[in-house]
Amino acid sequence: MVPAGATDAGARVAAALDLAPLIDGHNDWAWECRLNRDYSVDGLDGALASDTDIDRLRAGRVGGQFWSVFVEDTLAGADAVQGTLEQIDWVYRLAARYPDTFVIARSAADVEAARASGRIASLLGAEGAHSVNDSPAVLRMLARLGVRYLTLTHVHNTSWADSGTDEPVHGGLTERGVEYIRELNRLGMLVDLSHVSPATAHAALDVTTAPVIFSHSSCASVTAHPRNVPDNVLARLADNDGVVMVTFVPQFISAEYAVWFAGDKSTPAPRVTLTHVADHVERAREIAGIRHIGLGGDFDGTDDFPELLEGVDGYPALLLELAERGWSTAELAALAGANVLRVLRQTDAAFAGDDSALTRLTR
Repeated sequence: MVPAGATDAGARVAAALDLAPLIDGHNDWAWECRLNRDYSVDGLDGALASDTDIDRLRAGRVGGQFWSVFVEDTLAGADAVQGTLEQIDWVYRLAARYPDTFVIARSAADVEAARASGRIASLLGAEGAHSVNDSPAVLRMLARLGVRYLTLTHVHNTSWADSGTDEPVHGGLTERGVEYIRELNRLGMLVDLSHVSPATAHAALDVTTAPVIFSHSSCASVTAHPRNVPDNVLARLADNDGVVMVTFVPQFISAEYAVWFAGDKSTPAPRVTLTHVADHVERAREIAGIRHIGLGGDFDGTDDFPELLEGVDGYPALLLELAERGWSTAELAALAGANVLRVLRQTDAAFAGDDSALTRLTR
């Protein structure tokens, strides 16, 4: 074990990853395998064209992953529910196919047990409330299947919450949206505020009695993009005890790349590197605090990633950049996974119980 006060940057990174598992908030490998592999789980232990494979997860020191059980919000109704269940099924089959590498995790204790056994804790997160088809019963069934967070919207509004990338129609949350927040709290499912509008984020923070997460978002004050989080929302995470998990998507972390991405792409893409991500991490730390930051790469959720962060093997390079900027071992461990593990642990008791007979939201 490297001493916690080690001065060498590389030694601090190694020590941090001994102290806490690296837990990423959002990865779309399941969706990539839907699009390109017909949901097959065979052959995932070799080199792949995707951003994710087993060898690179190991090289990246990943100890826990929230696999996004995502479906595009162009799917609606029963199709969205079916697609979400297919995504969940893929994660379960992944763990069954590679039992020495992956294990399904439903709690902080499960994450710690996975780490002790040398396996990657496989957590589930549902991206976009369209996936439950406005059915509290479907939401409760997702909880019973192990889904630990619900992102309130994707790129479009739902019937009860405004997205950050759609025209606002609700002014944040409707009364039904407020009831969904309370139901998520009761179930022990984390409220994920990535993708939502600032008004929705504020409304959710006003209502929730549990910590929230942003599973894959960066800082609007560094790059003005509607997918990023304004400082006045980040500043509320300390009182809520929530976590913003900084994402690596180039158009969210580089203003130059965002302009290029929105255009005709007739010129070469501007260079984006892990230093852009580190700048967002440091801003999130400055506004929210060291206890309220994490990482949510969004690998396999977009086409390009920053230099040295092109795949899931890149996390140690990002931590090294931060260590070279002066971050301590304890600070690196907090970012890598200790913070989100704390949030998970705070909601574990509610998630493990089942008092659904007491719900106020029946349909």
